[in-house]
Amino acid sequence: MLGGESDVVVINSCAVTSEAVRQTRQAIRKARRANPNARLMVTGCAADIEREQLSAMPEVDGLIANTQKLDPRAWNVPVEAPPIPAQHTRAFIAVQNGCDHACTFCVIPQGRGPSRSLTIAEVLSEVEQHLEQGAPEIVLTGVDVTSWGHDLTDTPPLGALVEAILKTFPTLQRLRMSSLDGIEIDPLLFELFASEPRLMPHLHLSLQHGHDLILKRMKRRHLRADAVDLVTRLKVHRPDIAIGADLIAGFPTETEEHHAVNLSIIRELAIVHGHIFPYSPRPGTPAARMPQIKRPIIKRRAAELRAAVSEVRAEWLTTLVDKPLSVLAESDGTGYSPDFARVKLPEVGQRGEIVMVTPSAIEEGILT
Repeated sequence: MLGGESDVVVINSCAVTSEAVRQTRQAIRKARRANPNARLMVTGCAADIEREQLSAMPEVDGLIANTQKLDPRAWNVPVEAPPIPAQHTRAFIAVQNGCDHACTFCVIPQGRGPSRSLTIAEVLSEVEQHLEQGAPEIVLTGVDVTSWGHDLTDTPPLGALVEAILKTFPTLQRLRMSSLDGIEIDPLLFELFASEPRLMPHLHLSLQHGHDLILKRMKRRHLRADAVDLVTRLKVHRPDIAIGADLIAGFPTETEEHHAVNLSIIRELAIVHGHIFPYSPRPGTPAARMPQIKRPIIKRRAAELRAAVSEVRAEWLTTLVDKPLSVLAESDGTGYSPDFARVKLPEVGQRGEIVMVTPSAIEEGILT
């Protein structure tokens, strides 16, 4: 998007938690120290939600609205600048942006606006460009990916988009989904996860918690039983599917009993790719007005959730030892299997190459 400019630093910010905003400010100061003469620009959610705070920082030369960051004109770059950089491993396509929901802990709708979808034709065009550039794996991303299509004519389900990609590009080797809202997985998408080998056996759920009362207070649209049912049904058809999930520790009003139930869902779903977020209040959200949990308790609960995921993940990795794995090579001598296990390659292969590896051991969470 910068048209090859070399003296520009861009901070693509997050505002999902107060900690994320603090880290954004820290990154800005660090980037300025490292690049004293560069033009330093900030975009992303914090550039909208915390606009006054960030624009007042002396290190910042300008802000780019989050909704404009993919428009070359916002960066003073000729419109003909190529919108898609060369990709050789995984190509990420944002098929959807924004969110129509109102989770009580979240400010994303304020920064990203309502849900907006690319059309199937637009997505297919982007996939084609990435495949021409040699990307063996396509990842579909978005703020709320499973709401894709709700704003389009005929409101197609996400499964229709996934099916169109797989049918249009029979040479596509890997298609991976980013975080999904399990309650919105449509029947066609479920069937593709269950039966299509080119759709990677890796389902990351926007779960957030394992206790129904906390889920209700978060204003989530699913209950614990919904997640358990989804994973159980998928594993009947595809036992090798690896489950990931986002989980929040220390949400307001969370008791030790609620936390214990949250811990228990890690093993019940066999969550091997866990993203654990210590809760931090965001001004202007309903959750910020609820009774808060003390920070030391939140940190302890987050550590316990991470430890539980690490234990389940270690057990899962042992089941992959001595099994042939198809690994997509990265440039650092490692790569990822279809279920997103990290694997050390016996030789440093060419980035983007898919190689067969049979690991014999595990070192620091990496199959070797």
